[in-house]
Amino acid sequence: MISLKRVLIKLSGELLSKDDDGGLNIELINNVVQDIETVINLGIEVAIVIGGGNILRGSGYKFSKMIDRTTVDSMGMLVTIINSLALRDIFLAQGIKSVVLSAKSIDGIVESKDSLYARELLEKKNIVIFSGGTGNPFVTTDSAASLRACEIRADAILKATNVDGIYDKDPKKFSNVKRYRRLRFSDVISKELAVMDLPSFIQCRDFNIPICVFSIQKNRALERVVNQQEEGTWII
Repeated sequence: MISLKRVLIKLSGELLSKDDDGGLNIELINNVVQDIETVINLGIEVAIVIGGGNILRGSGYKFSKMIDRTTVDSMGMLVTIINSLALRDIFLAQGIKSVVLSAKSIDGIVESKDSLYARELLEKKNIVIFSGGTGNPFVTTDSAASLRACEIRADAILKATNVDGIYDKDPKKFSNVKRYRRLRFSDVISKELAVMDLPSFIQCRDFNIPICVFSIQKNRALERVVNQQEEGTWII
């Protein structure tokens, strides 16, 4: 069993939209908020890194040949701030203390990230939402998740997706698939399993931060993950 006192939840932006239509779906976000509230009530400190794929994905941006990649990535960072602000306000509406910190501050909107301040906020039972990615182009929010997890000394990264774990083959293409319950970091590399971007995955390995990949769309899945019941796939 892994002692989970502080976790970082990695949310993809796509989980905040409905039917791939982009934008923000408040009902879906509220469902995520309720799941996270259950975890907070268990006494676990929660930080969040959120993507921006519901509005813009840098790797597939249709005007990428006309707009420089660094500009596209900067746009993506702004999208994560938009998502984070929405998530914060929904937490606050539920009476849950939450603060948005950003790799790139915007005066009057969001303050800059500070590792010591973030840890102090977590100790005071605030949810800390990290936005703005890493503040640098050419990396995804997976890298932001691994970096922030190291900075706040998280016990694990919980990667919330729309797939309920890691499979030996693509479950969308094959019926005879096997879901792994537990893997070692070396297994993921040797089997070339897509979990996170490789640099962020290596960082988690080097800093001994376990990762759990699970579907947050399953009812009470997050609660089962933090209680380390049968849910998702753990990489240790």
